[in-house]
Amino acid sequence: METTSIKLYSLNYNDAKTYLAAMLFVVGNMALPQLFHLIPQGGITWLPIYFFTLIGAYKYGWKVGLLAALFSPVLNSLLFGMPHPAVLPAILLKSVLLAVAAGYAAHHYKRISIPILLVVVLAYQVAGTLGEWIMVKDFLSAAQDFRIGLPGMALQIFGGYLFINRLIYK
Repeated sequence: METTSIKLYSLNYNDAKTYLAAMLFVVGNMALPQLFHLIPQGGITWLPIYFFTLIGAYKYGWKVGLLAALFSPVLNSLLFGMPHPAVLPAILLKSVLLAVAAGYAAHHYKRISIPILLVVVLAYQVAGTLGEWIMVKDFLSAAQDFRIGLPGMALQIFGGYLFINRLIYK
């Protein structure tokens, strides 16, 4: 399995580049769900709201990832009604966990690989499912991503790897 060393950019909140990078990933996180929502059950199957949060946090660090994680779901909900406000807290929780996990993994390993992304996705999904279970008090509802969203997790792992490895770092 191929592992690629990567050049990381750690941006700070007092740097305008942080907000520009985050804005680009928020736009990506707004456009991609619109495409997947054209497919019946596309949002809950493909989990597109998380894709560019993963990319942003891995490339630019957890601070850019955190901005994308917070603004993407809220703006999508306000502008397009998806995600529905009732599920927004759980999606925000998972988005924030993803930003932290991806930013940490990139900083710690300084490379990209399928196993690293697998651990990142499983970490945020397991922790997010537990947090959502506490919020909604219904395990089956909280475990929806593991019941329906496996294609989306695969997209994050394999699509994220290709995007980060081939498009960003080459």
